[in-house]
Amino acid sequence: MSVEKSKPVPRPGILDIAAYVPGKEHAPGVARVYKLSSNETPLGASQKAVEAFKNAAGNLERYPDGQAHELREAIAAVHGLNPANIMCGNGSDELLGLLCHVYLGAGDEAIITEHGFLVYKIQIMGAGATPVTVKEKDHAVDVDAILAAVTPKTKMVFIANPGNPTGTYVPVSEIRRLQAGLPKDAVLVLDAAYAEYVRRNDYESGIEIVSSNANVVMTRTFSKVYGLAALRVGWMYAPAEIIDALNRIRGPFNMNAPAISAGAAAVRDQAHVQEAVSFNLMWIEKLKGALETIGLTVTPSVTNFILIHFPDADGKRAADADEFLTSRGYVLRAVKGYGFPNSLRMSVGPEEANRGVIESLGEFMGRKA
Repeated sequence: MSVEKSKPVPRPGILDIAAYVPGKEHAPGVARVYKLSSNETPLGASQKAVEAFKNAAGNLERYPDGQAHELREAIAAVHGLNPANIMCGNGSDELLGLLCHVYLGAGDEAIITEHGFLVYKIQIMGAGATPVTVKEKDHAVDVDAILAAVTPKTKMVFIANPGNPTGTYVPVSEIRRLQAGLPKDAVLVLDAAYAEYVRRNDYESGIEIVSSNANVVMTRTFSKVYGLAALRVGWMYAPAEIIDALNRIRGPFNMNAPAISAGAAAVRDQAHVQEAVSFNLMWIEKLKGALETIGLTVTPSVTNFILIHFPDADGKRAADADEFLTSRGYVLRAVKGYGFPNSLRMSVGPEEANRGVIESLGEFMGRKA
């Protein structure tokens, strides 16, 4: 005899997922707060993108273009790609979820790295598959460790390149070696959310590898250097077969019209991008040098954030520093959930915020920066 359920029950595994917790943004009782917890650009969005957003407000009664043609064509023009191989989404998070929904299921495995973006694990488990976590080496992705974890059940591998929250990157030669060692039916996902900030000769965002392989995709975002985090704009470059498969389940109007218009204007305004990158390059080095001078350890970063490691001493740990900084209006990101219980991640902010954090941490450590 069957037992009647008293209420709807999620399928097995869903309640085992730890929900994603964004970085905090408030400092109660502080008049001026600098949010340095979410890697947002201090320069804001391009004025051309802002104007495009405002202009789109005159037609809010109309459905958006379900294919996001304007945005896809703008991205294709800037990067020299075929628009047919581009899919746009409600942030790159949506695209990561679609990939898992289409290519993973019960009994499958997907490989992630120990300090990788938490959303990977959430989406893998949401699809009913099993996440397999491998160790990193010196806070960077270890290709050999990934290849050693591959089994016949492996159907997907996630690489954040550059990594978050580490700020480190994997050279293109290593990415090619990884792809060559994976099963042909396993999808290699290259999450290049911070690619625009990288200035290294041996780095490649993934475009070349996607173009020459049938099992590699690259995801990108407009939330970082383009300053459109509020609009949730992401895109993916992938083989035609993968684009076709995802389009079959993608929501028919998964992007709103103002986001499409603002995104297209933003990607065309590469002068604004270069201004943001130049500002970041200057401050990423200043922050690292200043914080190391006062006795802190900073992981070398190619992104718009730094990972700061604190002494294992009473009163000087990351949690103490977080409380100290928050009381002064500087909100950083605790990264215990990423495997760094005694570290904080700091976004490069406006000049006054950067200088303020340096001064405050100098006071915290008892050493002048």
